[in-house]
Amino acid sequence: MSAINQINIGLLGCGTVGTGVVRLLLENAKLIHDRVGALICLKKIADINLVPIKKLFIDGKPINAELMTQHAEEVVSDPDIHIIVETIGGETVAKDLILSAIEKGKHIVTANKALLSSHGNTIIEKANQRGVDLAYEASVGGCMPIIKTIRETLVSNHIHYVIGILNGTCNYILSKITNDHLSFQDALAEAQQMGYAEADPTLDVEGIDTAHKLSILMALAFGMPITFDPIYIEGISKLSALDIQLAEQFGYRIKLLAIAKKNGNAIEARVHPTMIPFHNLLSNVNGSLNAMMISGDAVGEMILYGYGAGMMPTASAILSDIVDIARNILSGSKGRIPILSYQNQAIKTINVLPIEAIESKYYFRFTASDKPGVLHQISGILAKYQISIESVHQKGKDSDDVPIVMMTYKAKEKDVRQALKEIQDLNVVTETPILIRVE
Repeated sequence: MSAINQINIGLLGCGTVGTGVVRLLLENAKLIHDRVGALICLKKIADINLVPIKKLFIDGKPINAELMTQHAEEVVSDPDIHIIVETIGGETVAKDLILSAIEKGKHIVTANKALLSSHGNTIIEKANQRGVDLAYEASVGGCMPIIKTIRETLVSNHIHYVIGILNGTCNYILSKITNDHLSFQDALAEAQQMGYAEADPTLDVEGIDTAHKLSILMALAFGMPITFDPIYIEGISKLSALDIQLAEQFGYRIKLLAIAKKNGNAIEARVHPTMIPFHNLLSNVNGSLNAMMISGDAVGEMILYGYGAGMMPTASAILSDIVDIARNILSGSKGRIPILSYQNQAIKTINVLPIEAIESKYYFRFTASDKPGVLHQISGILAKYQISIESVHQKGKDSDDVPIVMMTYKAKEKDVRQALKEIQDLNVVTETPILIRVE
């Protein structure tokens, strides 16, 4: 048994999530001690702005001022600190501090999906060289234990796919448009008022945040380096409330999905609005909740569901990583679980298919002049590219133009794009055709 009875934590960044980490470490200190067998001690907190943490009271008492510093390097260089928890965010200061801490032999816990997506391979290589643990459960899915599930629970499974909702902001906006019939702008404004969306929501609504998370899951699921650039990304900002309403009439709801699936010797990796049938559990995940569906050869299909962001759910995931590393320290083990699930020598580059290479079912909406033969022209071009139509609906008109809505059988994206370009060039088509993929 280890003679260590105290594991010291240094916290870098004390915004919303960092404050949650402080609260859990202090409020639940006895519970954590009883489960770990040692004291998990918050030794130092670093932040440029210490005002919020000075206002935090635990059991009616303020945080000890001696714990606080505005100098992050002071925390990183403290020889008594075992684990550095990074909640700063961003890809510059956070990266430098994490690499500095690794060089000093400290274990790392981070929730920084953008950093891991861009520089994770470098950071992981340094951690492996130095023999320290890097844990990042909170970087994907908040309190959903998606990373632990893939790395540990499903260790004996070949993963077929991971598909899910990984951005609470987008899911909240789409839920509001679907259920309350708000416009995109009104739903976004409400999300910002509720604190679910940033003042600049680009990373969320354009799908970039979701793609950051998907790049991490792909590496874990398929044994490849973290790979962001080849992921196809399409956000929700151009979605029409009309298409969301029409999807409901067809028995579908629209969600922003992260999709990574095996396709032969390659991987499909894409983030885009997707129509999901009512009977699929993901279609009923509303508000700011996240959900992830995983398929393994032994377990079949399983789903995880929970809050993907927020102070305390994210802090809970960070604490689970802290405890895992603390247990490793106490047992004298290092690298017990590979950082990317696979042993280093087993991680291989896998080809990510371009979006043009995938096959899917599709929803099309064309806005066309109300003239004889229009449907025949559109259908003829689709047939030319071997795109078979499952159903057609021509909606009532409010002007000289009419919406024509089609659902297809499975077709090749390359053919679909060529067909839609040709259809758009028809004189009778008055707006850019709308395409939404169907899972």
